[in-house]
Amino acid sequence: MISLFAGPAARNADTGAAVTRLAIAVGLFLLGAIVVGVVIVPLTALNPGIISSVGALQCTSDGATDQAESSGYAEDSIPEDYLDLYRSVGEEKDVPWNVLASVGQAESDHGRWPGAGITEGHNDAGAAGPMQFGALDGSAAGNSWGGEPVMDADDRPEEGYGQDGNGDGTVSVYDPADAIPAAADYLLAHGAQEDMDEAIFAYNHSWGYVDEVTSWADRYAEGDFETSGSVQRAVNCELDDEGEPISLLASSDLAQDVVEWAMDQRGKPYVWSATGPDAFDCSGLTQGAYGSIGVSIPRVSQDQWAFGPKIPEGEEQPGDLVFFDVNGPGGTPGHVGMVVGDGLMVEAWCTDCGPIATREYDAPGRSAILGFTRPLEHPDVKAQLGDRAQ
Repeated sequence: MISLFAGPAARNADTGAAVTRLAIAVGLFLLGAIVVGVVIVPLTALNPGIISSVGALQCTSDGATDQAESSGYAEDSIPEDYLDLYRSVGEEKDVPWNVLASVGQAESDHGRWPGAGITEGHNDAGAAGPMQFGALDGSAAGNSWGGEPVMDADDRPEEGYGQDGNGDGTVSVYDPADAIPAAADYLLAHGAQEDMDEAIFAYNHSWGYVDEVTSWADRYAEGDFETSGSVQRAVNCELDDEGEPISLLASSDLAQDVVEWAMDQRGKPYVWSATGPDAFDCSGLTQGAYGSIGVSIPRVSQDQWAFGPKIPEGEEQPGDLVFFDVNGPGGTPGHVGMVVGDGLMVEAWCTDCGPIATREYDAPGRSAILGFTRPLEHPDVKAQLGDRAQ
């Protein structure tokens, strides 16, 4: 069920039970903790000729999403009109059709559930239609559809995802031809091209829901299907959106060495409290990067933030640290990454966020940026470097 709220949260692989869909508004305030566990994603060989884009990274001239072939199960179990819509919308919007189909299955069994809100009205949370958009002002789900559940296309407000997908002049949350492309736009707006799992999480704030959707997506695809392909691309991608090498913009040899060391750790797993060499947590990675040039900085992100010195946003450079306010307002970070240039960072994110990878730090679905620091300008660091600091 889509709500108006879409804050990010770390995923706990050890507690993957789905929360009830009626509790999403409450659950939003409980999310964001970095958790313990190991997810190992194999590091494939770099091949810029076949890697698609992720965020600001562009590793090929063709960023189109590969659409999976439909399995026999998909063709037997999904109504033909819905299957055609999922396929055509997937191609048009550049979203895997089987992910759209899996959301449709999880939300309404492709419009076949007899409960309230599927073909008319709303459910108890204010969601409506086969893709279960929030479509009621003042409800728990809010009104992410925008405007009335059914309205003339000319009356569609600028806010919301409702659209006239089939060109019949009506925007109807109950019409799969309108609701399915709206769902695709919602996933795209919440980072589907960068991290599909996070986008699915934004749709219904439960990691159990993500597991359910990805499980259906796998069943609907002929052959193997992996929603975390964007993470694999982020691990391997070496070029920016103009085809130039990333992480080659550091202002000093020391900063360059720090960035390149951190980039060399991509593909290794996130493990809470790990400091290498085979796995890292977020601050373990940044501490290790500075340790590679013989510099000691504090161990945890909160202490690294306090260590400073602070750098105004917009003046960050490769080798600086970027901190995120994942714990809510309060001035202390819960996550840290290393700036590598072009609006990108290298980070060890969370247990189920994939391996250490390069990602945008100001991207949809990310926590608010608390600020930036430049450890190389700290007096203690300069003292440790001695003549090398010149």
